[in-house]
Amino acid sequence: MEVLEGFKILLLNDYNPNNKITLCRLYFIIYIFKITMNESILKFKKVTYGYEEDNPLLKEVDFSILRGKKITLMGQNGAGKSTIFALITKELSPDSGSINVENNVSVALARQVIPRDQLNLTIKEFFEKCFKEKVYDIDPKIDEVLEIVNLEAEHDRIIKSFSGGQQARILLASALIQDPDLLLLDEPTNNLDKEGIERLKKFLIAYPKTCLVISHDADFLNSFTDGVLYLDVFTRKVEQFVGDYFDVQEQTSVHQDKVNKKNVQLSKLIQEKRDRANFFAHKGGKMRILAKRMREKASIAESEKEELRREDKTIHSFAIPPQEGLSGVIIHITKFKTIKKQKASERKTDIEIRRGEHLLLKGPNGIGKSTLLESIVNGTADGVKITEGTKVGYYRQDFSNLNFEETVYQSLSRSAGEETEQNMRNVAAGFLINGDIMGEKIGDLSEGQKGLISFTKLVLEKPGLLILDEPTNHINFRHIPVIAEALNKYTGAMILVSHVPDFVHKIKIDHTLDLEK
Repeated sequence: MEVLEGFKILLLNDYNPNNKITLCRLYFIIYIFKITMNESILKFKKVTYGYEEDNPLLKEVDFSILRGKKITLMGQNGAGKSTIFALITKELSPDSGSINVENNVSVALARQVIPRDQLNLTIKEFFEKCFKEKVYDIDPKIDEVLEIVNLEAEHDRIIKSFSGGQQARILLASALIQDPDLLLLDEPTNNLDKEGIERLKKFLIAYPKTCLVISHDADFLNSFTDGVLYLDVFTRKVEQFVGDYFDVQEQTSVHQDKVNKKNVQLSKLIQEKRDRANFFAHKGGKMRILAKRMREKASIAESEKEELRREDKTIHSFAIPPQEGLSGVIIHITKFKTIKKQKASERKTDIEIRRGEHLLLKGPNGIGKSTLLESIVNGTADGVKITEGTKVGYYRQDFSNLNFEETVYQSLSRSAGEETEQNMRNVAAGFLINGDIMGEKIGDLSEGQKGLISFTKLVLEKPGLLILDEPTNHINFRHIPVIAEALNKYTGAMILVSHVPDFVHKIKIDHTLDLEK
């Protein structure tokens, strides 16, 4: 009945076939109408979940997903997107409310990263763990899904021997091998090169079943999205939109303008009623009754004001201070190794990176970029010489250089050196790391929050050589221009690996080393 009433109100009062926003609202009502006709594959109804009763992570969340639709789940780092996935897969249980998955619907999740306790499994063992019961003759199925994600791999090869991009493909394949009715993808483009992202786009466009995707890559999402679920970090609720992210931006902008105008009018009315109430109150007698009515009308008008949805907070502009006392050539690379089909080959080059110069390291997934960076950090890279006394700052794509058992406070304190605690906290606050997060274990944070912790540590460490391996992975797209600006202005030596062209184009690049060419 509520949906039909919504149709009536919209069509009688607000319908304009030439207005894109009005049409979007009509499509949304039709979408909700279909949901009420039991065509949804998944429903969240008044779902609340949280670590603290008075401050839950999710608060009375409502949304539904239709069968066969491809939906995006967006929101700020740490808002609870991965928690929603864990609730769908029943890894977690809601504190209140209900989650209904249609009968006999199978669900499979491709996580952001491979669990650390599974990195020593073989390919075959890893895929076998995807099933509750033993699957006989699983090898052909493994070959089939690996071909879909464009990865060749021996079934006895250890997972941790693959690059970050190859592991991302394995994660996707581990979900596909289950042939689920509902496919959940958590940041599937992280670590993927351009070719991998294009293949994933084509796959999702052709995928005939239901898909829910968490991603911060707006261009990727807009290539296949039917609708958007937006998890608001402030209200802890989910807003549901029809269309891609750009449609959401347009709808939100129009709604905000409308609410602003309404609130301005109400503010004028409220002030007018209060002024009249004050005037009548001083008259005494029966005028005080009139004054009371004026105040009541002002209160009613106040209650009619709408609160605007607050946009995601963006990290503050920041700078990574370079190590003092360094000059001239910071790092000299004369040779390096590449990896193809598990075979290493040595190649020569001659690149000198001076203070203030930036090197872009290029190449497809699996060619050895991360391996080269790690060997440089460890001091084991043959053919690479770093000026003695140079402090190296390392952003590792899997965050394995962070101690997951430490609290955020302990980790940042080790990086702060002689910095005061107040300055350390001020730097952390610029990366949206508040007092509550300081006491949490790093292993309990979202991947996006771990990324912001890593940038905080780099600011505190003041490195002379900055090594960055896919620094935009897991990071909210709103933060990326701020990060690009900081790296562009960094005046130490820097080596960067990134598969995100828009990000790289914002940064001054002085040298490029393509491991494939």
